[in-house]
This record gives sequence, structure tokens and C-alpha cells, in this order.
Amino acid sequence: MRKEFSDIINKLAFKVRSLDLIQQRTEDQNFDGKHVTVKGREFVYYGSCSYLGLETDERLKKAAIEAVNKYGAQFSCSRMFLEMGMYGEIEEMLGEIMGKPTLLAPTTSLGHVSVIPIILGERDAVIADQQVHNSVRNALQMAKGDGVYVENVPHNDMNRLETRIQILRHDYERIWYFADGVYSMYGDAAPFGDIWQLLEKYEQFHFYVDDAHGMSWAGKHGRGLALQSMPYHPRMMVITSLAKGFGNCGGALTFYDEDQKTLIKNCGSSFIFSGPLQPAVLGAVKASAEIHLSDEIETMQSDLFERMVLFVEKCRQLELPLVSGELTPIFYIAIGKQEVGAKIMHALYNEGMFCNLAMFPAVSIKNTGLRVVLTRNHSLQDITKLLESIAHYLPKIMEEENYSLDELYEDFKATPLRKKDNNSEDDKKEEIRKIA
Repeated sequence: MRKEFSDIINKLAFKVRSLDLIQQRTEDQNFDGKHVTVKGREFVYYGSCSYLGLETDERLKKAAIEAVNKYGAQFSCSRMFLEMGMYGEIEEMLGEIMGKPTLLAPTTSLGHVSVIPIILGERDAVIADQQVHNSVRNALQMAKGDGVYVENVPHNDMNRLETRIQILRHDYERIWYFADGVYSMYGDAAPFGDIWQLLEKYEQFHFYVDDAHGMSWAGKHGRGLALQSMPYHPRMMVITSLAKGFGNCGGALTFYDEDQKTLIKNCGSSFIFSGPLQPAVLGAVKASAEIHLSDEIETMQSDLFERMVLFVEKCRQLELPLVSGELTPIFYIAIGKQEVGAKIMHALYNEGMFCNLAMFPAVSIKNTGLRVVLTRNHSLQDITKLLESIAHYLPKIMEEENYSLDELYEDFKATPLRKKDNNSEDDKKEEIRKIA
């Protein structure tokens, strides 16, 4: 990052921190997965990415404690030399969940660092979605330093992607598309059907997907939205996270065959130089995997799905400026101006609700918004109260700031902001069910 850019971000961080909008600390003695205490006040929190609420599951906590009692707080040795026996059990279970050979990495970010520089070479071209996660971009910078060609494509623009494939295939042996399964800011998904068609159409085309935010709440055994939406293609690679819906830490690296898995374990930097996951984490990962391989995961997914449907239906009923509106647990309500965002956050604080305010540099300067994340811990009443409060305060605050809906839509013209439509409520509900 250039110094002038970091200076701008640093000054902005000081400003918004002084407004109690970022970098706050919880004061809870115990965490129930839903409430947080900040500066002496208890809030319902709408920012956790633990979509199924597994981080407080008694089975995971018990397994973590038992692992510490058996093996201590740490097993401090590179996996290249020696690894705890639990790794083998867990990777076998993860392979059953994902349906393909899977490696357990310390984090998803370190997983990208292990995989991307190994699978790419000078005869490869990379097309990265404009909104692909920063952890993927960091690993791509390493590959770029080794001579790999990297370019960006507008977000989810399949026409542009295909055009670039047609051009690049004349000069490169393989063309990769790097994307997220579910995009972490707006909650929209990759167009998996279109991507599958491109894989079938172009033999040189390969797909690398970070499905961190699609894990657990979607797919058979919770294997994620990507593998729910398309079969595992021979020229596809799925990297996901155990730190979100799975309720733990670590990353799961899934490969088409054992040869790919062995290559990364032998050559990936995180498997040679990085430390292993702690015994407590391994114990909890194993307990979560057991839940994912049981019928219980389907009930958990259904509970969350009910909440996602209610959120979209309520936003439409209240005519809230919802970006995307796809049925994922991440929703983004457009705010536009940072001043409006600061005021609505404090209005929600006063109502006992704590959301995350997304702003520059995470999004464009005029694309400030409320990033609302749902988990199974939220009741239907929690969701209704939040959205009705936003619908009550947002028009008033926008008027105070002399900011209109037309200006808001203009500021979000580069994002999939859902505009008001004239369909009946029954038509809207039926549309949601068809999407589901």
C-alpha cells in the first residue's frame, strides 16, 4: 500500500473510531452468540459470520477442552516433520463433507498462500473478479512476482470474462478465473451456472473459488454454496473457511484428486514453514465435522434459510434499499453518505442493536452501507425489529443530510442495488421461493 493511501485510511480510521463506529471492544464475561456488551450497554449483534451459531455449541466447547487436557495448549512443530494424529481423522472427515480430497490449513488466507503460487506458472493467465477477497489478491501478488499474468474483470461480468478467455487463450496454456462463492460485502453469489458453461466450452479455462462465506449453511453436509450450485469440475479448485459457518478456525483446501492434495502438502509454504492448529481447535473442528456429517446440519440450514427469506421479504415490504437481495446470510442496506451511516448507527445503538457499518476503503467512498449478517441465533423478531427501525430512521436522517433516494441510487449505480418495483406482495414472495 502506498504511503499516501495509508495516510488517508489512517486519518479516516481515527475519525470514525472517535464516533464509536469501529474498533470497539466487548465487555462480556460470557458470550452467547447473539449479544455483546460495549461500554456498559448490551446489544443484539448483527455482524457475526458464525452463520449456524456453532461457536457456542456445547459439543464443540467440550471437545476443545478435552483436546487441551490430552495434548496441551500447543503442539509446536511444522507438519512437514510431525503432525498430531487428529489431522488425519479430521482431513478424512472434511473429505467426506466436501466430496473430494481435502487438506486442513491454519487459515484460509494461508491456504491461498500455499496453493496459488504452486498451481500457477508463467504459461498461466489469471482473471480476477474485481471483488474477489483480499486474501486471494495477496496470494496472487506472490504469483505475479513469479511472472504470472494477472488482470481484473468487472464484478460477475460473464460476457467480459468470456471475451478475455477468447483473447488470452492464444498466448497462454491455462486461463484461470478467481472468484468468491459468496462475496463478503454485498452477499451476492458467483454466477455458477455461467461459469460451468465456460468450463465445458473452453478446455484452457480453470476456476478457483474462495467459498469461505458459503460454507456450512449450504450444500450437502454443509460443503458450501459453490458445490451446491455446480458439480466439482476437473478444472476447478475450492478453498473454504472453517472460521465462519463451521464455527472454528482453519481453512479447508479441496482438490479434484489425491495428486493435487499431495502436491500442495509437499510444496505449500504453510505446510512447511507455518505452525499447526492448536489442539483445542482441532478438537472443536472434529466435533463440528461430526455435526456436519449428521442429519442435524439440514435442520440448522433450514432454520437459517427461514431467516434469510424473512429478511428479503421484509426489506421489500418496507422498501429498503437492499443491495443484491440474494438468499445468502449477508445483506447490505445502502446508505451512501458516511454522515448518514454514522447517524443511523447511533440511532440503532439507542435501540439496542449493533450492526457493522461498511465504508471506505472496504467499499467505494459513496457506497457506505449497513452490512447485516444473520445467524441461527437471531429470532424472527430480532430481524423484524432491526429492519423496521432502519425503515423508520433512514428517511429522516437522509432528509436531515439533504440526501435523496435518487442520489443514493446514483451513488450505487456500479452495484446491484435493488430498486422499488410494482409487483404485488404475493408475486414477490413467489419470486423468492423460486430463487430458493
